[in-house]
Amino acid sequence: MNRLISLLICIFLALWLMFSTIFVVDQRQYAILFAFGEVKQVINQPGLHFKLPPPFQNVLFLDKRILTIDPPDTDRFITAEKMNILIDAFVKWRITDPKLYFVSFGGDEKRAQDRMSQIVKAALNDEITKRTVREVISGQRGKVMDSIRSKVAEEAKQIGVDIIDVRLKRVDYVDQINASVYDRMKSERLRVANELRSTGSADSEKIRADADKQRTVILAEAYRDAEKMRGEGDAKASQIYAQAFGQNPEFYKFYRSLEAYRASFKTRQDLMVIDPNSEFFKYFRSPAGGGTAAPAKK
Repeated sequence: MNRLISLLICIFLALWLMFSTIFVVDQRQYAILFAFGEVKQVINQPGLHFKLPPPFQNVLFLDKRILTIDPPDTDRFITAEKMNILIDAFVKWRITDPKLYFVSFGGDEKRAQDRMSQIVKAALNDEITKRTVREVISGQRGKVMDSIRSKVAEEAKQIGVDIIDVRLKRVDYVDQINASVYDRMKSERLRVANELRSTGSADSEKIRADADKQRTVILAEAYRDAEKMRGEGDAKASQIYAQAFGQNPEFYKFYRSLEAYRASFKTRQDLMVIDPNSEFFKYFRSPAGGGTAAPAKK
């Protein structure tokens, strides 16, 4: 029994010694090896490593991946026009110098994030106060982020951190000036709309006047051409009539009398009071044009 207990104790001590002297470094981690509280070695390569058992040596693991600082609240800044705006930003960072990072924060990631948030906020305040709202929102937003990233990166190197990127997620006005900004935007849009409407009305009147002018000119030219063609037609018709009726003047007189009869007695109700022996009934009395009709032959 004593041998069995001794064997179990030896196995336990061997296992404890093995697990306390062997450690594995993941590819996503740094490992800092301490000897009596002093940094002995920084291990960057993943794999199986050995150390002395505590309290002679111990290991602290730090994250090697790209980390994100994304605060839930927005920060208020003042622009060059003394206007308050709210900015929501996030930061991408990673540890590049594990030893310096540990010396700066004791390996506490929360302290590191708080420190970098302060650095980013100071850089934001420095950049925003030099620019207008328009430049921050759209005009020079890229330049603002580049300048902030450069300033933050310089300070971050002093604490063993590399700043990958700084981005402005949202830039907005505070509630007190939102209404005035919207009213100004509305007034500006209405001004532009009225200006465009006035310009459109002027162009419309100009086009309408030009169309009316062209219509009048076209109608006048068409009337002129029609009258010219009608005059030419009437002249040609008169010439034809003159040539035709000139061959027999008596027939022409007879034809004109028939036209006069047709125009005078269109219906049965037409009535004319006139001397039967008048010149008007000349061809009624004698179709040949004589004064009295010849006696009928039996």
